[in-house]
Amino acid sequence: MRTVLISGAGVAGPTLAFWLARAGFQPTVVERAQGQRSSGNPVDVRGPALPVAEQMGVIPALREAATTVKAMRLIDSRGRRGVRLPMPSGRSAAGTMEIEVPRADLATILYGAARDHAEFVFDDTITAMSQDPDGVDVTFERADPRRFDLVVGADGLHSTVRRLAFGQEQDFVRHLGVYVATTPLGERVDHPDEALMYNTPGRLVSVHPSRDHALLAFIFRGALIPGFDYRDTAAHKKVLLDAYGDDRSWRVPEFLDRARESDDLYFDAVSRVVLPSWSHGRITLLGDAAASVSLFGDGSSMAMAGAQTLAEALRDAGADAGTALKRYEAEHRRRTDAKGRAARFAAALVVPSTRPGIAFRNAAARVALRGGKAA
Repeated sequence: MRTVLISGAGVAGPTLAFWLARAGFQPTVVERAQGQRSSGNPVDVRGPALPVAEQMGVIPALREAATTVKAMRLIDSRGRRGVRLPMPSGRSAAGTMEIEVPRADLATILYGAARDHAEFVFDDTITAMSQDPDGVDVTFERADPRRFDLVVGADGLHSTVRRLAFGQEQDFVRHLGVYVATTPLGERVDHPDEALMYNTPGRLVSVHPSRDHALLAFIFRGALIPGFDYRDTAAHKKVLLDAYGDDRSWRVPEFLDRARESDDLYFDAVSRVVLPSWSHGRITLLGDAAASVSLFGDGSSMAMAGAQTLAEALRDAGADAGTALKRYEAEHRRRTDAKGRAARFAAALVVPSTRPGIAFRNAAARVALRGGKAA
């Protein structure tokens, strides 16, 4: 088994391509977009992803691209600055601190590490797959059909590979009652080392600085929208404006105007992917396609760790794809299941649904901060 098709050039896909090439495989990555995206929310490279990044040699690039944020600052309806919460800082076995970096920059850095060792095909996507015990015949939207020994869906929450091989999205994606929208702020901030968090019941507005810009984020509670289309930007803007339109506090109206006028708005439901198995014959899933807990599950770190785990399982199993995929899933599910169980608690902390909930969260933050100082 040598040829592997990877769908998706975000975080999981290039990481897997790097490790497969290192193990002697011939990876091909196909990506629907025409190139690497330029925007994205900040994500943390932490825990099991840190040694992966270290072994890939990308830590210096990640440090260079890292955000400048060192704390979160809670603010009130008048913009007055409240509790300052230092960002957690862990260390890898090599002593490297965890790194917060814009997701698009992380994907670009990982692509840079893999591009000389794998084939990348942009502006194309898989339209059909037919497998037998020895391989998978793949049809593309643009390129000629090809045959691969294995296909990996690393194409995110709305995975095309998962839909084609496993079934419709609604059978596996569970809405967690929260939506997120992000767009560039378009201005510098006064405190580039602090991310601002402003809550009203069931809603959050956040300003998150990076090195040369800041990201504006709206995170809010809401029921599943019937027929939700994650590509319909006009509908996304309407949902966002309806959710926040009655809020005249702080700079919320101004920020909503920026979102309304933006041509770079990301919007999606916060969801969890639940599958009885990540593999079907010679087709398997990786990253958010397999086990997303978007926004609250360290998705990028889990994707990087899972990519290395999958590549090592394939390397060690030789021609026995079934054994490799079972080993990969058994090992990596232990990481992702723990993240999934904590998702609703994380949502309650970030977006409390009531004013007493906000007050309790803020008071708990003050107590934790005092306890940390005492320690």
